[in-house]
Amino acid sequence: MSAFEEFDRLVSAKERAVVSSLTSPAGIQAFLDSIPYSPADFYRCPLRVLRDRTAHCFDGAMFAAMALRRIGYPPLILDMLSNGRDDEHLLALFKIGRCWGAVAKSNFVGLRFREPVYRTVRELVMSYFEQYYNLEREKTLRGYTGPLNLKRFDRLNWMTADETMERIAQRTDEIRRVLLIDAEMEQRLSPVDERSYQAGLSGSDPNGIYKPKG
Repeated sequence: MSAFEEFDRLVSAKERAVVSSLTSPAGIQAFLDSIPYSPADFYRCPLRVLRDRTAHCFDGAMFAAMALRRIGYPPLILDMLSNGRDDEHLLALFKIGRCWGAVAKSNFVGLRFREPVYRTVRELVMSYFEQYYNLEREKTLRGYTGPLNLKRFDRLNWMTADETMERIAQRTDEIRRVLLIDAEMEQRLSPVDERSYQAGLSGSDPNGIYKPKG
């Protein structure tokens, strides 16, 4: 049984109709934006996101990868890496022509959807740099992983099995990493201005925001 067949076997007719209505990357993003941000510290597979109607960034990227795959895109994810004083952030990637875009669930306004206008993955990731910050107003994005194709986890039923999410998270810790800035650049970074800070936190759930220590 394929991963899609297993997913379709388990969903209800109503749930299947919801997924079938997500016919574009923007539509998938709209679905993620319509559900609350989850402050929970566990991972949900796409089926559970559909049923619980809540997700954090990891859950949202998993769901988006599943939904993108249903409409013809490879199920690709990418992990954006922080300076250790913020959460990492997961994207579901898609490519149209030569250009990359992304779908994402986030507690921050600026860390969600990107139109497919970026010629390289690095260029796409850098578009998040100014919006990637913590409660101390520090710009915290430092690097990213190479794209991971979730097709390799089909035999573990990643679309329907919560336990497979931990395996995927572990794999993102093992694959190639690309640094974006060096130590000298880091020392020159300015804090996020007040207007941008407040705009990025609009509508956020404070329970789901990383709180730096020290």
